[in-house]
Amino acid sequence: MTSRYCNDWPSRRSIVHTLQQLVTTGLNKGTSGNVSVRTDNGMLITPTGVSPHELSEPDIVQMSFHGAVDADQPIPSSEWQMHADVYQARPEVNAIVHCHSAYATILACARRSIPAMHYMVAAAGGRGVPLADYATFGSKELSLASVQALEKASACLLANHGQLATGADLESALKLAELVKEQAHCYWGTLAIGGPTLLSDHEMDRVAAAFKTYGQQRV
Repeated sequence: MTSRYCNDWPSRRSIVHTLQQLVTTGLNKGTSGNVSVRTDNGMLITPTGVSPHELSEPDIVQMSFHGAVDADQPIPSSEWQMHADVYQARPEVNAIVHCHSAYATILACARRSIPAMHYMVAAAGGRGVPLADYATFGSKELSLASVQALEKASACLLANHGQLATGADLESALKLAELVKEQAHCYWGTLAIGGPTLLSDHEMDRVAAAFKTYGQQRV
């Protein structure tokens, strides 16, 4: 292990593993998609154009939220601005996963958000999975659209692009990305047979409240 990376090696290792998981779980293909975690002085983020299976810990880029990159590092993901702006807008978010799973991308290209067609949609933090307005990839406009879409949610679709999921850590962000993938597939399927019967706002609020005490709670 290079001494330069001793302090953040576990985070770098987790980012590498998560990006590789995007491929093995069908959330992503090729070099698209990106993963990041918040640090004390900015964030660690995957580099641009590196295959997940060729990625190693020293390839992960340490950078500030304003775009300053430490010396002798690879070029960061073209979507770094989106990650940085979400971190600055949402101080409780410590990890972000951006990917292009098939059915979420289909819905995003059709400019459809995911409505309250299943109770698990509430796990994304609201009564549905919102859709961020279209903007060119890697642009400031896209990052601002993402921040707006995530104002009352933990995940969103990106119009004509893909999906974005946030979390308190990488594990939770990845799980949420997988949930969005599943719910997108379910919604697509219901559209093929006439569309879903939606749950009421009242029911979705009840589900959201129940989620707060569901499972093994951390003390």
